[in-house]
Amino acid sequence: MVYDTLGSAANDWAGKTYAEIAETADSDGSVLIVPVGSIEQHGHHLPVATDTILVDAVAHLGASRVEDDIPILVTPPVWSGYSPHHLPFGGTITTTYDTLLDLLEEICESALQNGFDAVVLVNGHGGNASLVASAVSTIGIDHPDTEVTGITYFELAGSFIDEIRESDVGGMVHAGEFETSLMLHLRPDLVRDDRIEGTMLESEYEHGLHDMFAGGPFSVYRGFDEYSETGAIGAPELATAEKGERIYERLGDEVEAVLREVYDHALA
Repeated sequence: MVYDTLGSAANDWAGKTYAEIAETADSDGSVLIVPVGSIEQHGHHLPVATDTILVDAVAHLGASRVEDDIPILVTPPVWSGYSPHHLPFGGTITTTYDTLLDLLEEICESALQNGFDAVVLVNGHGGNASLVASAVSTIGIDHPDTEVTGITYFELAGSFIDEIRESDVGGMVHAGEFETSLMLHLRPDLVRDDRIEGTMLESEYEHGLHDMFAGGPFSVYRGFDEYSETGAIGAPELATAEKGERIYERLGDEVEAVLREVYDHALA
């Protein structure tokens, strides 16, 4: 499956006229999705746009599941995230923390002027997670009559990932089994099959991060070059397109459920 949507999906902001956007926004319970990605190294086998490609795909999948019942649009993805920890490898384009926060606030400030009742910031990069949570608060303060929400999409897989994964804890971190499987399903043309290589994560803190789905309460800053020579952390060699399809469809279920909840609250 080669994923490509800009302007082509029924729920895509970029393919609408301004009058069509206003009509959707004016509908009761209207929901706006803003995908937030990054441009950063993903080892030797995945493209630097991996986070942006995946969050955009998951956001559109969730929207497609509800578009017959909910007035909903998805903006073009915010493609640059907060990724200073990836700079040592090259290929990374990062914003500062304040710049990305300002950008999300300004995107929502202008987009919400169209009349949407709710906005969902869908994050696709671990380094953006706390920033997106902050943006939910600051945007919410400025728009008290709007249902302002946010989610990091891959965290939604925590409830089912053990049914799919083969790697031990530490195998799904960055360009590991999880992201590589999704890319093999959605954009196999961008995966360098002959260069798949990663390093299992070994956290030095008992309460620190051990996996995408085994995070602890303790935070520590490290450049990713301290964890891996290639920049890929995990077990990408265990990735398959079949796993990617299963993960993708299950993520669609989870995002659909979130969007229906947001819609219900936006109507209230």
